[in-house]
This record gives sequence, structure tokens and C-alpha cells, in this order.
Amino acid sequence: MSNQYLDPKLKVFSLNSNFPLAAEIAKFIGVELGKCSVTRFSDGEIQINIEESIRGCDVYIIQSTGAPVNENIMELLIMIDALKRASAKTINIVMPYYGYARQDRKARAREPITAKLVANLLETAGATRVITLDLHAPQIQGFFDIPIDHLMGVPILSEHFRNRDLNGDIVIVSPDHGGVTRARRMAERLKAPIAIIDKRRPRPNVAEVMNIVGHIEGKVAILIDDIIDTAGTITLAANALAENGASAVYACCTHPVLSGPAIERIQNSNIKELVVTNTIELKDEKKIDKITALSVAPLIGEAIIRVHEEQSVSTLFD
Repeated sequence: MSNQYLDPKLKVFSLNSNFPLAAEIAKFIGVELGKCSVTRFSDGEIQINIEESIRGCDVYIIQSTGAPVNENIMELLIMIDALKRASAKTINIVMPYYGYARQDRKARAREPITAKLVANLLETAGATRVITLDLHAPQIQGFFDIPIDHLMGVPILSEHFRNRDLNGDIVIVSPDHGGVTRARRMAERLKAPIAIIDKRRPRPNVAEVMNIVGHIEGKVAILIDDIIDTAGTITLAANALAENGASAVYACCTHPVLSGPAIERIQNSNIKELVVTNTIELKDEKKIDKITALSVAPLIGEAIIRVHEEQSVSTLFD
């Protein structure tokens, strides 16, 4: 593909959450990032100024809603409003990581369904499409009444392990029942069996590992999850696998939230390598030798081109 994308109606803007990824996506497509400034009033209110004409353009805004989640969501909503009032033809939200996705149902009485609230906010602000990666629950796609392209991180993660010499039979492990479909997708790609860790969670962010379903003894175990937040689940799972005879333990996820004690836990765990993607920018203090970050820029860039040129996006899942 030539380095210069020819249609001037395609505009890519980045807000503050993941500027390096946005720059990579723009470079892949062959466009300059759009000019806009995000500033704060002295009381913290967000002010956005779009510094070029976008009238009649198809605009793609790149913004992950990781920490600080509420700031990033508010930036995005204000940007959508600015674009709408500046007569953009379409406003496409590229949200590599969709924050609040874990609140996708009422697990207990009197709980909000915040994933639906965020979807409502985006639509009400004026978004016309959403492109995202590995939603925590795939049914969140149904919370939107606008088109949503749901991309997958599994092919990128699988490719990394396929190209690595892991010397030994591998087994793909889901750290809980909810992630079995994801583990099976990776297992099919790597032609490996799967195992499941049966765990009970006494309260939020506290995981308690129980037993392992499947044969892992003497095998190289690869744990796969969509989000690693405090890393409690994944490190307990890794230690349980090692104690039960796995010859080595690797882990991977699409969204490295890595909050609180996560980095310390990973450093001190039995995980040999944690493979993540750059849907969330890894700050310097989180860049440790055990963590390998892969880029989703080519995948997202290709999706943007296909959406813009009205081609099929589903072929990217193969």
C-alpha cells in the first residue's frame, strides 16, 4: 500500500488516552493525524478545539477509555459534540479498549449496567459507528443501535506464540469459565487442547483459585484473558498451573489495565512472559522485561480503511 492515503475526506484524530497507538494507526493508513487541542480550564473542565475544517468528512477518533477512565470518556463525548457541530459527515469512534465493559449486567440487586450507559452516552453525543477490540462481554455489541465492528486480539496473540519456540506440547488455559470461548479460539489456531481453571471469587478483585479441569502436567501452559487488571486472577492461576506440573507458564491478554499491585504480582509470579497488546498505553513504570507488547495498529488501520471504502471488515477475523 502506498504511504499516502488519497481520499482527503478521511480524517483521523487522537485524544489523550493513547497517542502513540493513534500515531501508528495514522501512519499505517497514510494520513496525518488531525489537528485539535485538548486543554483544561483551571477548574478541570475540558475544552476541545478542532483546528482544521472537517465539514463533510468521515472522521475517526482514537480514544481508549482506560485510566483515567472518566476523564477519557468525557474528552471523547466533548470531541463528538464538537465534530457534530462542525458538520462532520460521520463520527466513527475507534475505542481499542472499552472502559466500564465489566459492568455489563446486574450481578446483584441495585447495580447499574454501566456498559449500557456508556453506549447510550456515545450515541446521544452523536457517534455514528464504533470500532472496538475484545469487548469484555460480546453482547455489549447489542447495547448499541449504531453499527459496531468488534475486532479480535486472539489472532495477533496466537501469531506471537506460533513464532516462538516453546519447546514442548502446549495447552491453552482459560483462567475462568467465562473465557472458555476465547481460549478455544486460540487453541484452534495453535492446534492445542484447552484446560479451564475453576475459581470462586469471594468479592471483587479478590480471586481464589480452585481446581484445574484438563490435562496440563508436563505441558507448556498459555493463559489467555481479555483484561488483566490487578493481575490477581492470572498470577494465582499461573502459580496453580506450576504447582500442578506445567513445565512452563506464559500468559497473554488484549487489554493490559495493570492497576494497583499488578506489576509487582507479575514480576513475582511463575509467569515466564506476559504478552499484551497496545490497546492501552503502557507507561514506563509498567514496562518490565516479562511484558511483551504487540501492536494492534495494523489491524485497526486496516479496519478503518475497509469501513471507509465500504468493504467487508469480517475478513479481518480470519
